[in-house]
Amino acid sequence: MAGVTRSSFGPDWLDRRLAELLPGYPRVAVCVAFSGGLDSTALLAALAPLSKRLAELRAIHVDHGINPASGRWSRHCRTLARVLHVPLGVRRVSVSRARGTSLEAAARAARYEALAAALKPGEFLLTAHHEDDQLETVLLQLMRGAGIAGLAAMPEIVPFASGWLARPLLPLPRATLERWLRDRGIPWIEDDSNLDERIDRNYLRLKIVPLLRARWPGAGAAVARSARHAAQAQRILDRLARMDVERAADGDALSVPRLRALDLDRRRNAIRFWIARAGVPLPDARRLEEIARTLFTARADANPVVEWGDVAVQRHANRLLLRPRTLTVHRSPIEWLVTRDAKLQLPGDLGTLELVEDARGPVDLDALPPKLTIRWRSGGERIRLDARGPRRALKDLLQSARVPPAERARVPLVCDGERVLIVGDLWIDAAIRAGPGSRRRGRLVWHRISLRASRT
Repeated sequence: MAGVTRSSFGPDWLDRRLAELLPGYPRVAVCVAFSGGLDSTALLAALAPLSKRLAELRAIHVDHGINPASGRWSRHCRTLARVLHVPLGVRRVSVSRARGTSLEAAARAARYEALAAALKPGEFLLTAHHEDDQLETVLLQLMRGAGIAGLAAMPEIVPFASGWLARPLLPLPRATLERWLRDRGIPWIEDDSNLDERIDRNYLRLKIVPLLRARWPGAGAAVARSARHAAQAQRILDRLARMDVERAADGDALSVPRLRALDLDRRRNAIRFWIARAGVPLPDARRLEEIARTLFTARADANPVVEWGDVAVQRHANRLLLRPRTLTVHRSPIEWLVTRDAKLQLPGDLGTLELVEDARGPVDLDALPPKLTIRWRSGGERIRLDARGPRRALKDLLQSARVPPAERARVPLVCDGERVLIVGDLWIDAAIRAGPGSRRRGRLVWHRISLRASRT
C-alpha cells in the first residue's frame, strides 16, 4: 500500500488511506459503525477532523441489549460523539439465537442487519477491524477447514446493502491504535465479555496470538499478506466460475450436461459461485460434494435434492435448480377484477401477477371476462392451445416443459370460473388468444420472487 505505513496513525494517515480505498474520496458520505470500544473510538476520533472535507460524516451505535451495561455504553457513545461533533444514531436490536448458533454470531448478524437498514444509497460504512482481527479471523477459518475464500478473511472494501463496507484500519495492529488514544487521553469502553475464553475468538486473542507474536513478532503482517494472496486467488476463481456459470445458464437454472463437461474441481467452483451469487449461505463441504458429484450421477428421472438451512439444490431432468427448502403451495381460489394494468399480489413467495397492455401481446384483452379467478392445480385441468386442436392436460404440458414437480403446484392458473385461460407465463387458451382483428392486446406477467428476495 503506497502512502501509508503500519506504525503511524492519525487524521493524516487516515486521510491518505481513505483516498486509496474509497472511490470518489473525499466527496463521499461516510458512516462509522461505532461500538465505543478501542478500535472504533480510534477510527471515529481520527476521522472527525476530516469531516469538513467529506460530503457527510455520521456514526451509528448498535445496542444489542445483551450486556447489563449496554445502556451506559450507549450514553458514553452519545457523549463522545457530541465531543467530536459527529452526529450519532443509536439502533436498538433484539438478538434472537437460532438453534446451533452462538450468541456472538446471533449478535453479529443482528448488528449487521441494523447497519444495513441504516445505510444510505452509495454511503460508505466504515468498521474498525484491524490487523489483529484479520489474524484471528484467518486462524478461526483454518480451524474450521475453510477454503481459499475463507482464508481471504475480511476484504478491505466490499459492496454492502445499498452502499459499501470498508475496513481502513486493516494494515494497523491494535497496539498502534491504543497508543494513539492513550497519548490523547481519549476514553473507550472495555467490554468484559471480551475476557470470556469460552468464545473462540477471545481464546485465540488471549491465549494463542500472544504466543505466536512472541515467537514471530511479524505474524500479524505476514498472515494479513497471506490473506491478500488468498483474496487474489479467489478473485481469479470467481472470474472462472462466472464464465462457467454463464455458459451453463438455463434461465435461473444450470444445465447439467454443460456442467458435467467440466472437471470436478471446476464444476464444484462454478456451483459454489452460483449459490453464493444468489445471496444464500453456502453448503458445507459434504453437501457441496453431494451437489457436484452425486446429483450428476443420479438417474435422469430421480429428481435428487440436497438441502441445507432453508434452501435446496434439486436436479430435475437436465437442469440444476436452487430453490427455498419449503415452497408455498396455495389451494384456495382468489378472485381478480380485471382493470387497466391490473396487478395481483399472490400469497407467500408465489410472486405477483400483472396484466399489462402490449400492442404485440398474445392476449386479446377484450375477450377476457371482467372477473377472473386464480386457481392452482388440483388435477384434471385442461387447456386448448389451438382453436382446432384438442384440449390438452396440464399435467402432460408441464411435464413436457420440464417444470419441476415441486413447482407445478405453484404455477398460477388464470380461470373463467373453472375453465383455464392462462397458465402462469407459459400457455394461453385459444379462446382469448389475440389475432389480426384484436383491438386491445396485452400479456400476463408473472413476477416470480427470487430466492434472495424470498429470504429478506
